[in-house]
Amino acid sequence: MKIAILGYDTEGKVSYDYFAAQGHELTICDQNSEVVVPAGAQSVLGEAYLDNLDRFDRLVRTAGLPPRLILDKNPTVAQKITTQVNEFLINCPTQNVIGVTGTKGKGTTSTLITKLLEAAGKDVHLGGNIGIPPLSFIKNLNEESWVVLELSSFQLIDLQYSPHIAVCLMVVPEHLNWHKDMDEYVAAKSQLFAHQTSDDTAVYFALNETSRQIASTGKGQELPYYAAPGAVVNNGVIEISGQEICSVNELQLLGEHNWQNVCAAITTIWQITQDITAIRSVVATFTGLPHRLEFVRELLNVKFYDDSFGTTPETAIVALQAFAQPKILILGGSDKGAEYGELATAVANGNVRHVLLIGNEASKLQTALEKVGYDHYSPGGETMTEIVAAAQRNAEAGDIVLLSTGCASFGMFKDYKDRAAQFIAAVQALA
Repeated sequence: MKIAILGYDTEGKVSYDYFAAQGHELTICDQNSEVVVPAGAQSVLGEAYLDNLDRFDRLVRTAGLPPRLILDKNPTVAQKITTQVNEFLINCPTQNVIGVTGTKGKGTTSTLITKLLEAAGKDVHLGGNIGIPPLSFIKNLNEESWVVLELSSFQLIDLQYSPHIAVCLMVVPEHLNWHKDMDEYVAAKSQLFAHQTSDDTAVYFALNETSRQIASTGKGQELPYYAAPGAVVNNGVIEISGQEICSVNELQLLGEHNWQNVCAAITTIWQITQDITAIRSVVATFTGLPHRLEFVRELLNVKFYDDSFGTTPETAIVALQAFAQPKILILGGSDKGAEYGELATAVANGNVRHVLLIGNEASKLQTALEKVGYDHYSPGGETMTEIVAAAQRNAEAGDIVLLSTGCASFGMFKDYKDRAAQFIAAVQALA
């Protein structure tokens, strides 16, 4: 076939190698005119990269490229569009696939499920939005293998197949600068469940109506967590099916929001194995993923935490609620179409000593804070060195300095990882 690889990033490179090995005629299409392509590869680079796509038999869309941008220029090619995840699911040699979606917690929950499966002695492969394209390991799978996929709405919007076990965590508004509206965002998440049969399982967060709605899209057997028969927190103890797993005080993951992630993972793994000892050993030792409430350093009895991965108001709320101590909170960044009313209220009621406002959203956040009567804020600075220095000046012994911006990172930083790296470097450089 004649196949166009739309977007030559990490995912696009794996897609290119996968289809090239099958002998197809490939063309790389990328808006970056300076992207480096393999020697001898056909390519269309720059502004015209989406022109005349109807000449191809198949279009492999990279996750960050909205389908509507393809269809706006090529209205007749809808049936030709596929993705790495679709190709993986239709060609995967095992039915033991678990897909995890939700607004936040996907990476933590997916990794925790993976570690729980490993503790049960399974051959497990983790991929998807966590940064590992699944076609990169499809050749290593057999019928007994297990696959855990973290899947974002970008990957799900045109999903054509559903995994055997699908998990939906809490869903709140996000990526409204990419999606047309909240309805499209929810519809994208729903595709994870839409193609399930009655032999499949749909796990959802019992306390989030949108999560329940998404899980009910297909015919999978609906199974809540944070409510029976799934895992619950009862008097500070995580339980499932009447069995005690561990106390929440034994968890290394900070914050009550992580109780939800642990319960989601336990509910999922309980459908596969009920080895309580193995489950307990994993959930009591798992410390989480980088840039998610990650401890950086303590200096002069002030602790610095990196939560750069959190890019929505909701993640900033759960981050500040994870600490009882007084906090210096770094807020702001670039716009994702979010509102800040609830975040401002949480700041006002959350033992926050001072807020440092940064980025393009600083004025909008300031307005939200003033509306709830909170006035302990100031500009954070133009560089991370200035921001961290300001945090140190405002902190007192016993305080927490928390980078949990509630916003995307673009403008001041390349991405959330760059923001985190600069924060960590600036904190480590403090004298």
